Amino acid sequence: MYGDGKKGCQGLGIITIIAAIGATIFLVIICLLLYMMCKRREKEKNFRKHGGIVLKHQRVRIFREAELEKATKNYADDQKLGEGGFGSVYKGVLADNTLVAVKKFKGVDKAQMNEEFHKEMGVISQVNHKNVVKLLGLCLETRVPLLVYELISNGTLSKHIHDKGSQILVSWSNRLRIASEIALALNYLHSLADPPIIHGDVKSVNILLDNKYTAKIADFGASVLLSTDKTIIAEKIQGTLGYLDPEYLMTGILTVQSDVYSFGVVLVELLTGEKPNSISSSGEKRNIIQHFIPTVGTENLFKILDFKAADEGEMDEIEAIAKLAKACLDSMGVNRPTIKQVSDELAKVNDHNQKSWTNQNSNETDSLLGETSQSMTLSQTNNKEADQLVTPSQTVISFQIENYTNSS
Repeated sequence: MYGDGKKGCQGLGIITIIAAIGATIFLVIICLLLYMMCKRREKEKNFRKHGGIVLKHQRVRIFREAELEKATKNYADDQKLGEGGFGSVYKGVLADNTLVAVKKFKGVDKAQMNEEFHKEMGVISQVNHKNVVKLLGLCLETRVPLLVYELISNGTLSKHIHDKGSQILVSWSNRLRIASEIALALNYLHSLADPPIIHGDVKSVNILLDNKYTAKIADFGASVLLSTDKTIIAEKIQGTLGYLDPEYLMTGILTVQSDVYSFGVVLVELLTGEKPNSISSSGEKRNIIQHFIPTVGTENLFKILDFKAADEGEMDEIEAIAKLAKACLDSMGVNRPTIKQVSDELAKVNDHNQKSWTNQNSNETDSLLGETSQSMTLSQTNNKEADQLVTPSQTVISFQIENYTNSS
C-alpha cells in the first residue's frame, strides 16, 4: 500500500493477494501433475521397450522402480556392495523383508548399457544351478533396466581368503569343498546350460559364499553365449588382469579354456592366500603364478601354503590339487584339462577327504564308546563287589536285632 496513510491509500487488497497465492499454488500443482504424468509415460514407454508386456506373463518377477528405491534407501552409498566395469550392486530389503542385491548399470552411453543389460539378462536367464547366484527379477521402468539378484550373505571368497580374521578357510577341507563347488558350477555353464556359457571373468571377487558358506558364481557382465564352434572372437578384451587367459589376451579369441585358466588362478589363490599380483615381504611386486608353478612337486609347495595340512593324507590331496592347478595354468588352451575333468578330479579328492574325515570321526567315536563300555563294565564289577561286602554286614545287624529282641 502507498499513500498518506489517512486517505487515498492505493495498492493490492487482501482478496487480490489471496488470489495471487492461490493461482501460484494451482500452477505448482499443475506442473507437478504434468511432471508425474510425463514420468509415468516414460516408465510405461521404457516398460514396453524392454519387453515388459511379454515378460510380465512369464515366470519372472517385475519390480517397480519406487519399490527398489525404497529398498536400497535410494541407492545410498552405505548400501553399495560392490562396483564393476558396467555397474554397481546395492543391498536392498524389500517390504516382505527379502534381502536382495540390485545391479544398477552406469554410464552415459545408454545404448551401450542397454546392450550390456540385455546380454547379461540373456545369459543369466539360461542358468539354474545351486552354485550360481539366482536372478529374482527385473525392473523395466528405468532407461536401463535393473537386475535384482538374491543377496548372498557372507560376502566374496576374496574377502575370506585375504581377511586373516576369517575362520572359514582355516581348514583344508573347506578350501577343497569350495573349489569343487566352483568347478561344478563352471562345468554346468560349459556343458549343461543351453546354449553353453563362457563366464569370462572368473575370479575370487565374483565368487560369493552364502549363509552355509556354499560357493556361488556371480556377475555375468562379461559372459557370452556359445555358438557351435565353442569360440568367440571378442570385439574387446574383457576380464581382470591376473586372472585373464594369456592366450585370450594375445589372440582376442575367447574359449571355454579361458575360464579353465582363470579357475586355475583361483585355485592358486586358495592354496597360497595371495592375490595374482602381490607384493612380497621385501616390497617387490611378484606374479604369484610364476612363483607357484616351480614349487609344484617339491617340498617348497608346503612353505607357501596359507594354512597347515592336518596329516599326510591332506598333504597328498594338496599335492594333487596343486598339480591340477598347474595343468589349468598351461599357456596353451589345448593343453589344459577341460572343466569337466577338473570338476571330476576335485570331486574325487573331495569325496576321499570327506570319507577320511568320517572314518576318523567314526574311529574316535568307537574309541570313546570302547572307553565308556570298559568304564561301565568296571562300574558293574565294583557294584557286585560292593553288594558282596554289604551282605555280611546286613546279616550281622539282623542277628544283633534278633538277639536283642529275644533277650528283651
